[in-house]
Amino acid sequence: MSPEVKATRDAFGEALMELGRENRNVVVVSGDLEDSTRAERFKKEFPERFFNLGIAEQDILGSAVGLSLVGLIPFASSFAVFLTNRAYGILRISICYNRRNVKLVGSHAGLTVGEDGATAQCLEDLAITRVLPNITVLAPADGLETKKATKAIADMRGPVYMRLGRFAVPTITKEKDPFVIGKADTLRAGRDVTLIACGIMVWEALKAADALLDKGINARVINMHTIKPIDAAIITNAARETGAIVTCEEHQINGGLGSAVAEVLVKKNPVPVEMVAVGDSFGESGSPDELLAKYHLKDVDIIRAAQKVLGRKKGA
Repeated sequence: MSPEVKATRDAFGEALMELGRENRNVVVVSGDLEDSTRAERFKKEFPERFFNLGIAEQDILGSAVGLSLVGLIPFASSFAVFLTNRAYGILRISICYNRRNVKLVGSHAGLTVGEDGATAQCLEDLAITRVLPNITVLAPADGLETKKATKAIADMRGPVYMRLGRFAVPTITKEKDPFVIGKADTLRAGRDVTLIACGIMVWEALKAADALLDKGINARVINMHTIKPIDAAIITNAARETGAIVTCEEHQINGGLGSAVAEVLVKKNPVPVEMVAVGDSFGESGSPDELLAKYHLKDVDIIRAAQKVLGRKKGA
């Protein structure tokens, strides 16, 4: 039976509407993209708690700060590239430095924005956000996990950035699975190599693990849904038990999940690491599948990286 397929932005829209019914302090600030981010469902049901400030990202974040000062829980939603690039100064000082309780939700992240091309494909948002003090950074793997994450960040205090996508992805987590911010999940046991992935790349990692098993390679798969604070314990344990790591992300190779994992390993337990990510370049227009293949973010690329890192492990 094939898994259900849903875009994480769609799941966010559903969870946001449920939050609105459960908590009257939840408000939404939008950048005139609520149809695309799926915040429009909240807008229709709670128009008095919805604020469309137009294409003015600095104003969106500044207004969210003001709403947080009166005890409300603002969700600021727009495309990832706009929230993190155009409003960085407000994010850095007004939100992170002052520890404001603002939740940034960046939709349409990564290459899988597709035909909109390089200017809309945010490939650096994890790097931009995780470098800032006081902020939590999430990249859920599927729709079900996105709903859990949306409710979890509403319950916690402090700044959050959550990365979502436009492209529909298979549901690989289960309703009964716990979701704890800062605690990664092992989806597949394995002793030879560990695949650590986030976002849509968790599905690609699972497919790669199946193919590797056919080749006699037993791969562990970890869903690193929280990029910051990173789960150092699960990374260190995987390095000790498998001796080789492959990171997988729909993001630049610099500054994202791979860098975060490497920072842990260099201090705790250095082992060979290969990174499956975009190789220091911008994207381009194309279908999501075409782009993932061209920029080497498919299961076959993870398989090659796993074989390469295993060769390095044997030669160490």
